[in-house]
Order: sequence, then structure tokens, then C-alpha cells
Amino acid sequence: MVKTMNTPSPPSSWLKNFLTLLFGPKMLVMLLTGFSSGLPLLLTGGTLKLWMREEGFDLATIGLFGLVGLPYTLKFLWAPLVDKMIPPFCGRRRGWMLITQIVLMLTIGFIAGIQPTVHFSALVGLCILITFFSASQDIVLDAYRREFLKDEELGIGSSIFVNGYRIGTLVSGGIALILADYLSWPAAYLTMGALMVVGIVTTLLAPEPILEVSPPSSFQEAFIGPFLEFTQRPGWLTILLFILLYKIGDSMASEMLSPFWVDLEISKTAVGGIVKTFGFGALLTGGLLAGLVVYRWGIIPSLLIFGILQMISTAGFAVLAIVGNHLPTLTAVIAFENLTGGMGTTAFVAFMASLTDKRFTATQYALLSSVMGIPRVLAGSVTGVLATWLGWSGFFVVCTLLAIPGLLLIMHLRQLTTMTTTSNMAVS
Repeated sequence: MVKTMNTPSPPSSWLKNFLTLLFGPKMLVMLLTGFSSGLPLLLTGGTLKLWMREEGFDLATIGLFGLVGLPYTLKFLWAPLVDKMIPPFCGRRRGWMLITQIVLMLTIGFIAGIQPTVHFSALVGLCILITFFSASQDIVLDAYRREFLKDEELGIGSSIFVNGYRIGTLVSGGIALILADYLSWPAAYLTMGALMVVGIVTTLLAPEPILEVSPPSSFQEAFIGPFLEFTQRPGWLTILLFILLYKIGDSMASEMLSPFWVDLEISKTAVGGIVKTFGFGALLTGGLLAGLVVYRWGIIPSLLIFGILQMISTAGFAVLAIVGNHLPTLTAVIAFENLTGGMGTTAFVAFMASLTDKRFTATQYALLSSVMGIPRVLAGSVTGVLATWLGWSGFFVVCTLLAIPGLLLIMHLRQLTTMTTTSNMAVS
């Protein structure tokens, strides 16, 4: 269900309610489960690849190693099992959360005992296990967040979860490297494995969502039901098209930022320093501001506001391409892009969660998030050709204009999602 508008209330009343929710126990659960979700990602990605390069692996092998991340893309294939099967302990959602987190703690820790050049096959096997159970944790945490939060709490809840996720990736992509530098790689991975206890403790103490509807009664219903239910909704193709297009311009621009910095002759220190300070801070701030806006005005109006801001931020790179290597402009563009990116992602995540039928939460969210990732892969493959053909300023202008179709589709979403809400309420 999508909450498009909140009931008007005196400013002091809604702000007081927002702050009470923000600093309440529900948001603490969102922050800590978000951290648990984000922590494993780079331990089989950028962090591990740096270790492999230090061990002397060639670039071709390191590049192919990225295939261990396929479970993140294919997680919708086994998501129905999470909807159908209920563990014998902790409940339908918390049971799976606990299982995945314990396995992640063990497998991440086991990497500490691996010497990559000697036990390469074991390293590959462990990394596949980590990405599989990390993707599985994401499946159940997305479902838990949808079922644990009320409709009006989805915006701020998604904001806090995403911020926790980013903190988790900062730890596994930054703190882990510092530990490896000052101690050793095994010490870094042992520490990262131990940090999964954050998610385990949170799972044990958090409440199980109240089961408002019956779960799938058969495996056939679990695998087929989510598709049938979604495709029977009015305007479901329009909704999918919006998910495909909403962030396409932003995603294409992001794909080419690294070579853009090189061509502008901006130093790695300047880019790294700005991204890690202004950029990361702006991301967290943007997420919190988005939660506030969504709570006050609802998801659909917020998507329009943030979509326009994202388009403006992309245009900022076109301006930077003309201005050149100018540190104040660079700082402003990166800060604004991260701020609006945090806003857009928060509202987008809340929107997709609101679309799910609670009988099939895990499966439908996994499907929608997979659809969301398609433009990044397909459109990203042609960005280099476009940038070469159009030049940097022309390329970023095109990325800016590509945001318009998604914004135009928002005009149709309110009516469609209202109809979906009525349909889901009838089912419930």
C-alpha cells in the first residue's frame, strides 16, 4: 500500500510525532539491521579485491571474482522460500534473520584463516556462501521492515535503514582497510565477522511483526502468487516502467564519475577527501531529510520533489565539466549530488516497500529491487560511448534530460497506487 498524503495536522503536532518516532525503539532496530545488511557487501567486493591485488592476483582474475556477487542480483529466485517456510524458532521473519546472520558471522570469520594464493578454491566457496546468505539476509530484512513499520512510518524507517546500511559499508570498506594496514588482513576479517553480532543481538531483542495475513499455503502459491497478484493490479506496467526510469539518469552519470575526475585532472586526494567528508555526510543528511519530508507529505509527492532535485544535481556535473578543476565548485556539486541522492533513494525504497502485498513481501520486494538494478547494468554499458561522442558536458546534459520521463510518470502514480491500496485492503 502507498501512503500518498498524510492527514494535515498542526506543525507542532506532526513534528513532535516525527521526533518521537525518530528517536524511538523502532528506528533503532532499523539502524542496526541496516548496519547488519550493509556490512558484508564490500567484504567480498572492493575490500577483498584490494587484499587479492596485494597478494599478487592479476586484474583478469580479480575482475572475474566479481561474479561471486551474482546472488545479490538473483535473490528473487529463492525469495519465495522465505515467504513460505517458517523456522521453528523466533518466528517467520526473525527466524530467517537469525539464521543468515549467524552463518555470515561464521563464514566472514573463516576467511581470516584463508591464505588467498594457497586456498583460492576455499576462498571462492566462502565468498559465494557470504554473498548468498547476505542476499538472503537482505530479502528477509526488506520484508521485516515492510511488516514491522506502519504505512506512515515507511519513509523515515527506510531512511534510517539506508543510513545504517551506508555505515555498515563504511566500516567494511574503510575501517577494515585500516585494521588490515595496522594489524593484518586476518585480524580485519575476524573483526568484521564479530561485528555481525550487532545484527544477531538486534534480532533477538526486536519483536516479530504481527502476521496480518496468512502466508502462502503451498510452494506453488509462494512462487506463482507474487507474480499473479502484481500483474493483476491496474497499471502494473506503468509502475514497473517508473521503477526502471526514475533513477536512470542519475545512475548513468554515477557510472562515469571516476574517469570524469581523471579527465578533469582532479587529484585522488581531493576527490576522496570530499567524498568521505562532505559526500558521506550529505548522504546521511539527505536520508534524514527525506524521511522527514515523506512523513509530512507522503511518498508520491516526495518522489516528485526529490526527482527534480536529482535532475538538478546531475546538471551540476555538466556545469563542472565547463568550469573544470575548480575545488569550490567540485565540493558543491558532490555535496548536492549526495544530498539529493540520499533523498531519492530513501523515497524510492519506501515506495517499493509500499507496493508489496504482505502475503508475498519478501518475493515482491526482491523482484522490484532487481528491476530497479536493470538500468544501472544496461544503461551503464553505453555510458562510455555516449561520453566519448558527446563530450562530458553533453553527456551530463543527456543524463539530466533522461530524468524527465520518470518524473512525468509520477503524475499517474497517485491514482494507480490509490487503486492498489484499495485492492490490498480488500485482500487483507
